[in-house]
Amino acid sequence: MIAIIPLGVVGPWQIVIIAVVVLVLFGANKIPEFMKGLGKGVKSFKQGMNEVQKELEDEEESEDKK
Repeated sequence: MIAIIPLGVVGPWQIVIIAVVVLVLFGANKIPEFMKGLGKGVKSFKQGMNEVQKELEDEEESEDKK
């Protein structure tokens, strides 16, 4: 018999298990470095999204002027 595991549902116990696994794999010293890199990546992604949105708005404004 195969157990079906819903992939879209992450409860509090799953988050705790993931945190423990990450702590064991990377160690306490590497986690701040990892989070810093993750934060820089998110910041870069947001900046890119804002630039694309601004370009689309500028293009829309230039088409409205014509």
